[in-house]
Amino acid sequence: MIEKFKKEYINLASARLGAQAVFATDDFFAAKERMLHDTDPVFIDDKFDDHGKWMDGWESRRKRVAGHDYCDVRLARSGFIHGVVVDTSHFTGNYPPQYSLEACYVEGSNSCFDESTIWKTVIDKTDLEGDSQKAIQIDYPELVTHVRLHIYPDGGVARLKIYGEPQCNWEMVADDEIKDLALSLNGGRAIACSDEHFGQMSNLLLPDKGINMGDGWETARRRGPGHDWVIIALGHRGNLTKITVDTAFFKGNYPDRCSIQAACLSEVPDDIESTSENWAELLPEQKLEMDQEHHFKEQIKSIGAISHIRLNIFPDGGVSRLRLFGTIATC
Repeated sequence: MIEKFKKEYINLASARLGAQAVFATDDFFAAKERMLHDTDPVFIDDKFDDHGKWMDGWESRRKRVAGHDYCDVRLARSGFIHGVVVDTSHFTGNYPPQYSLEACYVEGSNSCFDESTIWKTVIDKTDLEGDSQKAIQIDYPELVTHVRLHIYPDGGVARLKIYGEPQCNWEMVADDEIKDLALSLNGGRAIACSDEHFGQMSNLLLPDKGINMGDGWETARRRGPGHDWVIIALGHRGNLTKITVDTAFFKGNYPDRCSIQAACLSEVPDDIESTSENWAELLPEQKLEMDQEHHFKEQIKSIGAISHIRLNIFPDGGVSRLRLFGTIATC
């Protein structure tokens, strides 16, 4: 189920995308901000700090009074929640036996809440286990900006993932306004690839510049025929006017060439990995260089509005970021 969430939705609680842990009743043992880190949680056997054992997540102290702990998270962007993952990796004798989740919506780009804010239940009190991942699929119908994770009565959570669809207010976008239609915060998603041995395909669509070679999509060295590829679903159908393929930090392992195919799909077929091989050519094969942004405009073919693209790299290697700029449209 977690892999399904990753392919179909965006983690709206990603610190990398801008989510913030804004309040916790207690985070004595481990800072609330760690719970939103995008990296997998780790355990360092001999690492301690002034408060005790260092843990990679949010951990409150042992509660000696009535009540329970909770943490408030401002999502990276308002959106609709479809999946929740509560990860207690490495928390064994100190995990919370149960949790629940509430959400609210607050107007404004610098949204904050107060005592008048109405919190609504998203997930009722649910059992947790130590050193495990609890995934729940839901279809919460209301737009949210914040979530409140309750833990009963106390303990540690390594990661909280809130998978959903970001609300991008496409109705407010002018017909001639240029947007990055593949940006993760605009709803772009990497849904399939040939290989992601060294770097995840979702990194391609992050909003900022790559920070190192591990912060991109990189495949294993290909030892046989063929080439690698990744399929991207745009956040909105559109006509592309500019494509940027960034090989930042990839020097001895960048792809030699790339091309892009595209289609406008009303429904995503189960066999999209094979059918995408026959999509129309949007960007003919282009030579790439190491550690460089490549911008393509005139090379883009006019094939009409598109909803999905397939980036082909020859024969393999790493790409840091992919930007697909264009205007919104309908198929």
